[in-house]
Amino acid sequence: MRTLVVGAGGIGGYFGGRLLEANRDVTFLVRPRRAAELADAGLRIRSRRGDVTLAAPLAVLAENIADPFDLVLLSVKAYDLEDAMASFGPAVGPETAIVPLLNGMRHLEILDERFGRTRVLGGQCTIAATLNDKHEIVHLNEAHSLSFGERDGTMSERVKAIENLMDGSRFDAHASATILLDMWEKWVFLATLAGSTCLMRGAIGDISVALGGADLVLRLLDECRAVAAAEGYPPREAFLDGIRHMLTATGSPLTASMLRDIENGAPIEADHGIDHHWRSPPARTAGPTAGGRPCASPDCLHSPESV
Repeated sequence: MRTLVVGAGGIGGYFGGRLLEANRDVTFLVRPRRAAELADAGLRIRSRRGDVTLAAPLAVLAENIADPFDLVLLSVKAYDLEDAMASFGPAVGPETAIVPLLNGMRHLEILDERFGRTRVLGGQCTIAATLNDKHEIVHLNEAHSLSFGERDGTMSERVKAIENLMDGSRFDAHASATILLDMWEKWVFLATLAGSTCLMRGAIGDISVALGGADLVLRLLDECRAVAAAEGYPPREAFLDGIRHMLTATGSPLTASMLRDIENGAPIEADHGIDHHWRSPPARTAGPTAGGRPCASPDCLHSPESV
């Protein structure tokens, strides 16, 4: 199964690298500078799950894509999606499957409009990974899971083929019959985490011991739960119980990557990951539980003084 991984940064580089490590047919779609880095030093993963250096992985520039691929694994930031679609567009043929690993849900609509709904599966991953100053992919935690599936829940032949492709790679892969619910639950978690840590400019452990901090996080969680439920995907109770504990744990260093982006003056995904869903008709019907505008509206993320 010919696989095109869009990007060779923390996410694409990790999962694509693990597939390549397992001798899968993987090509990385990258920009010229990253192509030169890969040609010079290879793709290097540093992880407590096992280090690996892959010499001269196959990489391609957008203008050099000549034929369709069977699978496109899409791992870009939401604000780069339009440029990415133009870059990998020539790789999409009649039978190509696209598995996006972006946060949020809005990208599904955008990809559907560009490539057609039948080509776009659901997908998500759980991992913390980044590039260090040596251009190595550094895996920051224990989790390295990737799930995917048809949005109607069927176990199609292409889902089985992707499952076979990923079987034996050094990460946890799962073909899901509930991928849209899985994605909405991830959104509930990330929107709550980003909303609270960006708004309060602190880690979960710091927020939880501040006066009213834990209550704020739980109110925000309930707002996010209500949005997902209004969209037709109420989160499962076992999931909610687990993240209530995680998001109010004293001493926890947990923060959202969005907070780190804000602190570094980098672009953020607030409009795609949070605001789009607050402004959807079902969300407006559900309304914020705290009254007035949602706690996690993007203007609040940028300016806590405005709350």
